[in-house]
Amino acid sequence: MSATEGLDYWSFVELASRRLRARVGDHDAAANRVLLSLNRASDIVTYDLEAAIHRPRGRSWSAYRLVFVVWLAGPIEPKTAALLTGMSRAAVSNLAKPLVDDGVLLRTPDPEDGRSVRLELSDAGREAIEETFRAQNEREAAWVDVLTPDEQETLVGLLNKLVTARDFGVRDRR
Repeated sequence: MSATEGLDYWSFVELASRRLRARVGDHDAAANRVLLSLNRASDIVTYDLEAAIHRPRGRSWSAYRLVFVVWLAGPIEPKTAALLTGMSRAAVSNLAKPLVDDGVLLRTPDPEDGRSVRLELSDAGREAIEETFRAQNEREAAWVDVLTPDEQETLVGLLNKLVTARDFGVRDRR
């Protein structure tokens, strides 16, 4: 039997820790384990939400994030949408075009700066995001119901601390 037979991701994290210790010696194994686990958990939840909620509606997770931000913060300039979604301006532009073509978003001239535009929801877009959010939030609740309300708050606090305690110049970029 090979050393990797029967591995799943979580047992791989343990294998990686043992092998890193043997191959590179002194390293921060706890930091490596935390970030491997954080990334994996994020990937699993994102994949599930996209597969269960967004793809069946003909959208992507990224499109949902953009429409969600426009819904709650809009009308909004694309550069601000990029900041709030964690996407590049080019990604926002590429996502906005089909959403405008599909009648979900409206792209209008910025009344304060004629060189810029604002993104806002159409009536159909507002109906779509409200329905999609309800489905998404139901799935979110199913994900976190294994945690007590106190554990949920602790996790949010820890993630906030992780992201805000250090300034590596990446906080506001994707």
